[in-house]
Amino acid sequence: MKKDKKPDNVVFNEDTQEYHGKLSPFATGVSAPKITPPDVTSWKNTHIVSANNQFKAEYEALQASYKKLMDNFEYNNLVYSAKFSFEPIVGKEYHLYKAKDESIFLSLILPQECNFNYVGSFKLTSDKTWEKLK
Repeated sequence: MKKDKKPDNVVFNEDTQEYHGKLSPFATGVSAPKITPPDVTSWKNTHIVSANNQFKAEYEALQASYKKLMDNFEYNNLVYSAKFSFEPIVGKEYHLYKAKDESIFLSLILPQECNFNYVGSFKLTSDKTWEKLK
């Protein structure tokens, strides 16, 4: 047995066998105004550019943070692999030099007070990492 199909302008739920025209949030009559979705292309394009700029800024900040972390890692490796015959004190300034035999050593002597090949000045921090001084 064939069911009677309702016209397209009648809002009828075939599962519940009820009319839902009054329940819909938009007009359902034949004389109702045409529903046209707004053009959001320009809004999307503007916000895509804005979002991409935000992602780029975050990426560059992460890159800078990673570079700083790797530089600190290299400095720590350099200082901890250097020769020294004293126990460094947290917060004190030490100077790294390269000897004639290309070995690296840590010293308390200031660069202007000696003739060694100066590499850099470092300070031992409270977390036992070396911070390069400018």
